Amino acid sequence: MNVVILKTAFLLVLSNLFMTVAWYAHLKNLSDRPWWIAALASWGVALFEYLLQVPANRVGYTMLSLPQLKIMQEVITLSVFVPFAVFYMHEPVKLDFLWAGMCLLGAVYFMFRS
Repeated sequence: MNVVILKTAFLLVLSNLFMTVAWYAHLKNLSDRPWWIAALASWGVALFEYLLQVPANRVGYTMLSLPQLKIMQEVITLSVFVPFAVFYMHEPVKLDFLWAGMCLLGAVYFMFRS
């Protein structure tokens, strides 16, 4: 596999880990606090997401089209979100996760087939 794609995917996985924590961890950890405290905490975590996401997109865009980058990011987002939801947030495993993943695989096929 191409080094550019691997580097892009690696940076996007790390970025999405921070993004998922920034977007959802406050629901578990800061639910008893005012929303603005959760927003500030999330904003602090999101900084690290952007420090990884921006270079990932710049590296990826040297070889991938913008739609390809977006679909790659969406697949990685779901791949990071599902374990986070199940193991950290204790959400039940649903067959809908599989169906959503299958839809994204279809999107990957159409974006990368050329």
